[in-house]
Amino acid sequence: MLRYLVVLLCIPGLVSTASAENYLLNGGQRSRIVYTLKQNIRPAAGTRILRLVYVVPVSFDSPTYRQDIRHVAFDFSPTPTREIRREDIRGNRVLEAIWMEPSRPVAVSVSLTAFNSVSLDPVKTTAPFPVVSIPGPVLVYTRASKMVDAGDDRIRRRAESLTGGAASQFDAVQRILSWVVDHMHYVLVPERYDALYSLETGRGNCQNYAHLAAALMRASGIPVRIVNGMTLKRPYDIRIGRRILTMRMAEGRHAWIEVFFPDLGWMPFDPSGTELFVSNRFIRVEVGTDNEETCQDGMMIWLHAAGAAGKPQYEESIEADFVEDSIALNGREADYGPRRMLLSPEVEASFARMSILPGKPEPETIPEKDLERLSYSLPCIVGNLDFPRNRDFLSVYGPVTRTGDGSVVSRKNFLVETAEYVTSRGRQYAQSFILKRPTLVRSVGLALHRFNGDGQLWLELYRDENGVPGRPVATSDYMDLKDIRYSPGYDWVNFSFTDTRLLLSPGRYWMALGFTGSPVVNWFFSYGKPVGPADGTRYRTVFDDEWQRSLSYEFNYRVLGMVAE
Repeated sequence: MLRYLVVLLCIPGLVSTASAENYLLNGGQRSRIVYTLKQNIRPAAGTRILRLVYVVPVSFDSPTYRQDIRHVAFDFSPTPTREIRREDIRGNRVLEAIWMEPSRPVAVSVSLTAFNSVSLDPVKTTAPFPVVSIPGPVLVYTRASKMVDAGDDRIRRRAESLTGGAASQFDAVQRILSWVVDHMHYVLVPERYDALYSLETGRGNCQNYAHLAAALMRASGIPVRIVNGMTLKRPYDIRIGRRILTMRMAEGRHAWIEVFFPDLGWMPFDPSGTELFVSNRFIRVEVGTDNEETCQDGMMIWLHAAGAAGKPQYEESIEADFVEDSIALNGREADYGPRRMLLSPEVEASFARMSILPGKPEPETIPEKDLERLSYSLPCIVGNLDFPRNRDFLSVYGPVTRTGDGSVVSRKNFLVETAEYVTSRGRQYAQSFILKRPTLVRSVGLALHRFNGDGQLWLELYRDENGVPGRPVATSDYMDLKDIRYSPGYDWVNFSFTDTRLLLSPGRYWMALGFTGSPVVNWFFSYGKPVGPADGTRYRTVFDDEWQRSLSYEFNYRVLGMVAE
């Protein structure tokens, strides 16, 4: 068997070997997690029936990711009028709790212990392409569905352009996933979630990533199912040479995929950044053909009495106690793959290393004496601007629809709080930004949420030196924490540079948050790198002399100023 079939391909959307961000991992993770989902629902006045639906998590085993679920318990207060348990056509175990004429708040606790592990030994597969020997029960996952538009001509043409001449099933899968990673731009609240919207706009959340990857693979005859579950916010480190890459997700609902290989079985992939595995910070709950079908877990249904109206008041929170947590992951950078980050175990299979289009060069710098001669008259905004402003993440409803009998259905919500606590005494965080034109900087805004505490915040700007913060450029005005307006969610907090005439040449810079006192502040981030380079978010601890620790996400920021005509 060949570990690599070295064939250079030119596939639109893939990048040059010099800028590939494909990391091959080895090692593993092993954890014992005590997990609790808590919900509090206050029915609206005049509610006749309240129904809450859950899918019971079960154990799952694959060559890379294993989930052993024990001690599942549901606690309802008050006791439901009725409970219904069933198994659906995809094998999900469903529990429905029903309250008739609920007169007081309903409290729910779903608890379990998850023994989760990841083992990233080299994966060996000889599965051919086109795929053969697909078992009958798996065939449904090769077909189009409402959100996975595998039969659409645009999807089929893109799939054919990506997989033409593929040497194996893995070859076809990794070509598709590499393209999806580079094509998609993560946003928390897209207009639609289907694969065709994702293909045409390149925008979406985890549902869009999963639906687009599934559609392209199913259009190629590869079985794929959608998985819904939870991710937990506990970070973990991957050592890559002298560098440490810290991975972190939000705590909340997430969608990913599983791909069927005839010689491996179902293998987990997270199309926003991993192939052939997911981390052990994932709790797998529900599977189906798409997210129109995997809609049961977290569903809330209510029926009003005649003349009544209003929504229930709803709050949800997750607690995850890592009673045991062992991490030993190492990686090396491959010389092929997408521009954006993709993590994978080593694979022993016939596959091609994609030929790669060069990334965009960074703009040329302009001498400082020439900056003063320019006229700055055009307003500009530069940054990672897309985040849900002032949203209360504890009480966000999912999509709401009505049924024929007048019931209102609210599905699970995928809007999650992706944020980092950035005023810890042990760390300082820095985010890079790139200016393409000479800029007179007025202020720099960060997407922050103030919890409590006291003290001051400020922002330091640095020049880039070999991909890390280097020589200082400027420091903003100091801001008292009490002067930051409180909101239920995140909003822009602007750090002013108007006391100095801050002229910056085109190029790459860094912003780093400084503080005194004891402020408790979170900084919102986006999954992946929607705007900047893959190594453009870093942090250092009190023990670090250099900025050798990088983060897998990008903070939300904006640079406001004027550019030269």
